[in-house]
Amino acid sequence: MLPMGMLFAFGLQHALVMYAGTVAVPLVFAAAMHLSGPQTVMLINCGLMTSGIATIIQSVGVWKIGSRLPIVQGSSFAMLASMLLIGQIYGVRSVFGAVIGAGLAMVVLAPVMARLMRFFPPVVIGCLIIIIGLTLIPVAGRWIGGGTPGAPEFGSVANLVLAFVTIVITVGVQAWGRGFWSNISVLVGLVAGSVIAALCGMGHYGMVIDAPWFAVSTPFAFGLPEFHAMPVFIMLLSMVIIVAETTGNCLAIGRVVDLPVNDVTIAGALRADGLSTMLGGAFNSFPYNAFTQNTGLIAMTDIRSRFVVAAAGVVMIGLGLFPKLGALIAALPAPVLGGCGLVMFGMTTVGGIRELLHVRFEGTRNGLIAAVSLGLGLLPMACPDLFTHMNGLARLLLGNGVLLCILSGVALNLLVGQGRN
Repeated sequence: MLPMGMLFAFGLQHALVMYAGTVAVPLVFAAAMHLSGPQTVMLINCGLMTSGIATIIQSVGVWKIGSRLPIVQGSSFAMLASMLLIGQIYGVRSVFGAVIGAGLAMVVLAPVMARLMRFFPPVVIGCLIIIIGLTLIPVAGRWIGGGTPGAPEFGSVANLVLAFVTIVITVGVQAWGRGFWSNISVLVGLVAGSVIAALCGMGHYGMVIDAPWFAVSTPFAFGLPEFHAMPVFIMLLSMVIIVAETTGNCLAIGRVVDLPVNDVTIAGALRADGLSTMLGGAFNSFPYNAFTQNTGLIAMTDIRSRFVVAAAGVVMIGLGLFPKLGALIAALPAPVLGGCGLVMFGMTTVGGIRELLHVRFEGTRNGLIAAVSLGLGLLPMACPDLFTHMNGLARLLLGNGVLLCILSGVALNLLVGQGRN
């Protein structure tokens, strides 16, 4: 437990890093479902508040719920396609009903799912961390370009220069700053980059003026959820991705903070996912899983306290209750976020490389396991149209590089690795 000032300064960094990913899912969902402006703002506020609560549950822990690791919780992109499919056929209220049902199933089945962790040897863990980092690099790239590929200003010289300056400031503070300043290098980069953008006329803060000061998210704002067997079944199948990602992220964070991760830890993390997902469905939000974005920040700053992450949860709740604060963070220029994101996601990738340095390749088939799992994990990012002819759940599963890396690594380890290392 750090002093209160440092606790929330470090926590603010985590909140800023996870903010963009947290609001992206409700934004995309609202646009696809043709929701009104006020409904969209409500979804964002609900997402921020429940994400903060979910992060506190995951990091602090309640009884057998929570990993008690410095893990943040955010809305899962992996579930977006299933939610849109359900929403277009059954309606918005059925989406929230399916979310609640899938979350309940996750809480009940968590101990069974947790036993899967024994199939994750170091070679699989190392490849997984690398894929997590590399999969996030395109996200940073889109931010660097301006946020929306195809927009007139995307990739402009001004955006690229702003991102480059942000990277230089972040790296400089991290490399030559001392103590506290080195640890908040990402926050310094975000603030400095935003100030430079504002001085150059690149900031747009009109939304801050228009946003209300205070708003409380209310449950079931769209009406009572509707429960249909098929939507709940589709959502539950899609939760396989959340199980894989949360298991992988727990193992990755465990390696970064040098703490053992066992079946009990994984079960607690999955219960937290399930409880948070149920909470999300009740408060007009979506399924939650352990976010990957913040792994690089922990590796970069070496601040391993789970109470720092819990403080980030408090900040997220505040952003959800005070829309003006959320609007201020939302006004951060995308190139600034991209510059900091590039550094952090790169650090995540380096963490996986360091893990592979401890794997014995001579006289084993670990090289084969790493080659295939890395290759398959990179496919959805390297060739996004590869699975165009796949439909429904198959396309959803095959389009997730993290899941492909996990499944192929575990399968190859069972077939050619165990007993032959």
